[in-house]
Amino acid sequence: MKKIILHIPHSSTAIPFYDGYTVNEIQIKEEQLLLTDWYTDDLFGHKNAIPVRADFSRIFCDVERFSDNSLEIMAKVGMGALYENRDTGTSLRTIMPELRTRIINEYYNPHHQKFTDTVDDQLLHFGTALIIDCHSFPDIPLKRDLSQDPNRPDYNIGADEFHTPLYLLKTAKNFFDNRKLSLGINTPYSGSIVPMKHYKKNKQVQTIMLEINRRLYLEQGTNKKSANFTKVKETVNDFVTKVFENCLP
Repeated sequence: MKKIILHIPHSSTAIPFYDGYTVNEIQIKEEQLLLTDWYTDDLFGHKNAIPVRADFSRIFCDVERFSDNSLEIMAKVGMGALYENRDTGTSLRTIMPELRTRIINEYYNPHHQKFTDTVDDQLLHFGTALIIDCHSFPDIPLKRDLSQDPNRPDYNIGADEFHTPLYLLKTAKNFFDNRKLSLGINTPYSGSIVPMKHYKKNKQVQTIMLEINRRLYLEQGTNKKSANFTKVKETVNDFVTKVFENCLP
């Protein structure tokens, strides 16, 4: 059966091992509170979708970054595939070459192979693949965020000029407009993931990012679900259904 692929990179809090960290576990948890896309694996559950979830924390390895720091803009602030600094700019972890090689080979690459294999399977059987890149974001900008605009929308759609067709973008915009929910398009974050094998090469691989403002479903300043969690989950489920019914070629 043709299905949407849900890429869920930042929901886990697991740290497989602590080599290289220059902070204690309490400080790591403080950073995770800021950076984890809390409960996105739950919020984006859908019967007509295949989830591809990173089962380790982005504080350990961020699979949404380029593994090559020379290609990754956030590496300049210590936030490449392997985070070296906290949001404050202070040290989080020292990355020696051997440690980088181990994590990339044992965690980053296997995740991306699974992601690529899932996309390739849809292409093989149906000729197309549609990815929703599943995220949440803090209501107050992080110190390292490229956008420091404090006026953040309820939801944000990230689009790629090559892999996000106009009808997919319009479907998303109309969905949130009809529900009177504020929507950013490529703001405060932009883009949407595609396996490197197909990136800028195959238009049959389509992608759109959906990000949820955490103020909608978490109690302020915590990772505890608010009373609005179920409503947000229903909205996200309806969005995935709308994309499935109207945009899956």
